[in-house]
Amino acid sequence: AFSDAGCHLFQDNRPMTMALSVLVIIELLNALNSVSEDQSLLMMPPWKNWYLIGADCLSLAFHFMILYIPFFADLFQLDPLNMAEWQMVLYLSLPVILLDEVLKLIARNTVDAIPKKKTE
Repeated sequence: AFSDAGCHLFQDNRPMTMALSVLVIIELLNALNSVSEDQSLLMMPPWKNWYLIGADCLSLAFHFMILYIPFFADLFQLDPLNMAEWQMVLYLSLPVILLDEVLKLIARNTVDAIPKKKTE
């Protein structure tokens, strides 16, 4: 299946750029989702913590800086992403919110179902 792909495929910066972008977006979404360990985003929305929103925006701005300013793109060996590639990055990154919400639901139901021991 890969016999047609030559070594030039491994010299292309675009796959590495997309992988880095997916990781960055997933971590930024994880930061927003970790406002509460077991409460849903609907119960404890992240926009109540403006420091967190600011940190996420600043991190995203730095990521855009290393992608779209040629000096930094060359330094980090990255290529700018087009709109279709950003759509794929979001398509691969956004499910982390749903996954975290399901894990929080399981944690809430599991913790609530375990009877608490009395301390003496």
